[in-house]
Formats: sequence, structure tokens, C-alpha cells
Amino acid sequence: MEEVIRKNETYQIIGICMEVHRTLGFGFSEIVYKDAIEAGNNAILTEREKEYCVHYKGRKLSHKFYADFVMFDNIIVEVKACAAGIIDDHIAQTLNYLKISGSPVGLIINFGKRSLEYKRLVF
Repeated sequence: MEEVIRKNETYQIIGICMEVHRTLGFGFSEIVYKDAIEAGNNAILTEREKEYCVHYKGRKLSHKFYADFVMFDNIIVEVKACAAGIIDDHIAQTLNYLKISGSPVGLIINFGKRSLEYKRLVF
């Protein structure tokens, strides 16, 4: 049987997000949910808006990207508030972040619907 990478840690993150969604509901902008995640998280090592450089053919590019959160030192968490749900563009964005950061696991969390949506990605 195949082992799920960072299973317990991703469940903890999803649990925090479920609590935020239960408390706030849907309809707020992403920044409100990010603030609530940060405020409600006392137990997990978290970096918000962590900066990553992008390299191309051995050169560092001038533009960087900022992961919404990095939790447990290497799980990328992208927060969305999209009424259309998690779309292919969100998946592509998060996969690119995993590739650049070297993180093995990413979560896309969407607060934009009546029920919390999430997608776990492994690179």
C-alpha cells in the first residue's frame, strides 16, 4: 500500500480551514480567510507570504512568487475565495509553486462556496 505523504499534517491544516469556514462562512475576500487562518493557528509552524525566487537557465529572475502559506516547514497552502470553485488555473499555479519551492505537498483551499473545498497536490 502506498504511503500518503504528510497525511497527518495536511489533515490538521484542512481542519483549521474547516473551522474558519464554519465560523465565517463564505463570501469574504481571500485576505479575510488568510487572516483568520493565521489567527486561529497556534500549533503549526507557519510562514505567511513566503517568498521564493524563480530560476531560469541558471539565472535568477527578477520576479518572485509568494506562497500564501507554508505550513509544517514545507507544505504550500494556497487560499482561494472563488465562487466557481477550484479551477485548472489554481492547480497549475500550485504545481508551479511546488516545483519552484521543492515542497512535496500543496493544498488549495477554496472558501468561496457554501462548503469548503480543498485539493491536495503532490509533486
